[in-house]
Amino acid sequence: MGARPAISDAQRRARLVRRHRLGAGGHASSVTELADSLVGYHATTPSTVYLSAWARIAGFRPEQMDAALYRDRSLIKQLAMRRTLFVFTRPVLADAVGAVGPRVTASERTNMLRDLRRSPGFDDPDTWIDTARAAVRGDLADGSLRTSTQLRERLPALDGYVVNGVGTKWEARAPMGPRVLNMMSAAGDIVRGPNSAGWHLSRPSWSSMSTWLDEQLPVVSVEDGYRAMIERWLRSFGPGTETDLVWWLGSTKRAVRTALAGLDVVEVDLDDGNIGYVLADDVPGDGPADDTADPVAFLLPELDPTTMGWKQRDFYLGPHVEHVFDRNGNGGQTAWWDGRIVGGWRQHKDGGRIEVHPLEKLPRAATRALAAEAERLGEWLGDVRPSPGYPAPFMRR
Repeated sequence: MGARPAISDAQRRARLVRRHRLGAGGHASSVTELADSLVGYHATTPSTVYLSAWARIAGFRPEQMDAALYRDRSLIKQLAMRRTLFVFTRPVLADAVGAVGPRVTASERTNMLRDLRRSPGFDDPDTWIDTARAAVRGDLADGSLRTSTQLRERLPALDGYVVNGVGTKWEARAPMGPRVLNMMSAAGDIVRGPNSAGWHLSRPSWSSMSTWLDEQLPVVSVEDGYRAMIERWLRSFGPGTETDLVWWLGSTKRAVRTALAGLDVVEVDLDDGNIGYVLADDVPGDGPADDTADPVAFLLPELDPTTMGWKQRDFYLGPHVEHVFDRNGNGGQTAWWDGRIVGGWRQHKDGGRIEVHPLEKLPRAATRALAAEAERLGEWLGDVRPSPGYPAPFMRR
């Protein structure tokens, strides 16, 4: 048996830039094309979806994303991997629900049961959840769109509260209704529909999934879903390690190994000494010639799919983890040069001006290019002030 092929960190960074549509001449032509290039947008923070598109689509306007999300419904918001909200195209949606939907749904239910059992007034927590779920299904069955507040006002079965922090100064009542809706979203029962707020805020109405899609969501088995999602990830993010895949999917080693065994993959040596995986038609020299790229500057929002794409991030993050990622592993707003995170950025509190915060000494070309990107972003945002939900540690310091 011959030696494994090797893919260097420089090659990985070049692939990242090109495949994530960040290089010169490599921008995506539409929000749906870009979604598939990234497997999906991160949507935990509402503005991330739009800022991720701004960085990769020339002349992007928020109306383009709104049309895909709420008019054409070619992009769908879905609670999926790692109990994180994503935006997928319809084919990816079906695979994500099939692969990780059961696991996330079970996790949401387990967490609810734990809190219901700790709170008074819930003699049968399992029945309470099932009754609430059935009430929501029934209320949305006629094609109605309702906010979480409207559903709780209409459905007594959904309007339950638990008490957190009993006996402490943080004791507070917390509604269970939104958590039931999240569980039903993960299962593919319901979906986030029209947003009544601006693009950088989130006030969704809920719809039944079949009504919103105008068709039944295709049923995909867990095994087929995992295999499809891992194939997509390898095409967009590969090479990556087993650790990367387990983390990204929020799954288990067994599920990842089973899926890899069903795909035509090749092991490759990485610069950090780990073994990575690529699809067999994507080995350097055999696949697309995208293993080199000219240096380019770009600014990405918090929780961008590129920032959050790998668990083992040294090849593009270097020594900056404590400045970019919080203790829970959430990546903040980042500044990139030559396929690496070299700093962060923030919107000045007194105006729309964007400030770049370098984390290392940069070449003059990088400083000029990042300043130009900051000016471009400031002009695009105008009077809009997205509030970071997961600010990078450097912003707090």
